[in-house]
Amino acid sequence: MNTHKHFVVHLVSDATGATLQGLAEAAISQFDVPVQQKLWPQVRSERQLDRVIRGLEQSGGLVFYTLVDGALIRRLEEVCHTLGLSCIAVMAPFIEGLSSYVGQEPIGRPGLQHKLDAFYFQRMEAIDFAMSFDDGQTLEGIETADVVLVGVSRTSKTPTCIYLARHGIRAANIPLVKETGFPEDVLMHDRPLFVGLTESVDRLIELRSTRLKSDSGGLFSHNHYIDPERVEEEVIWARKFFKTHGWPTIDVTKRSVEETAAEIMVLLQIRKEKMELDE
Repeated sequence: MNTHKHFVVHLVSDATGATLQGLAEAAISQFDVPVQQKLWPQVRSERQLDRVIRGLEQSGGLVFYTLVDGALIRRLEEVCHTLGLSCIAVMAPFIEGLSSYVGQEPIGRPGLQHKLDAFYFQRMEAIDFAMSFDDGQTLEGIETADVVLVGVSRTSKTPTCIYLARHGIRAANIPLVKETGFPEDVLMHDRPLFVGLTESVDRLIELRSTRLKSDSGGLFSHNHYIDPERVEEEVIWARKFFKTHGWPTIDVTKRSVEETAAEIMVLLQIRKEKMELDE
């Protein structure tokens, strides 16, 4: 058993390492131990691998890698074996499974997931779209959105839109304000999927209080924005509004932005499949 005060995990990637970091963080979150992550991105040559090896010799630890170059993999695994370090090929099960399924050998070229293909530009355009249509600042052209998120203030609309955009989804969001209502013209559009976001009263008050403290330097008087009765009325009204229009509704109270976005992507997929069947 490791008796050090902290554990070291090396993440070796031939690309940005973002995928590897996400997987590592998901795994690490399951353990109540202090873990130090060392990221080694863009490892595509012997010289770049030399730097990684020096790091392994200095600190030891566990190695996760997503390399695809056979020569670099063999050298990394040999060094780890010599140093007595565990070395895990994170992508291996995926690549082997796909290779068997499609009947092809993998190309073995690093960084292909980040090539400047059509999907890359689709993601960049989707991010621009999300920023342009954030918080209902403009409605002209919103009919081209894939999804429109609607919710009262502080229901994670903006970060969810940005996360969806990173997956190439054109996402807009419109705040739902009881006093001003919802723009009727937007309801005429049938291309976007409208999704209502809701949250518990207590959580909304907590988030709004934090925002007010930040905006006012911690000094603010009684405000309708965080009045419990007003917030509860607001939440009930919003839920009724979503139900009246038949929109799917997601309670984001105990969800991360990633979890909310994942559910929205499932809703979009279901809608797409239904539309294809109806054609």
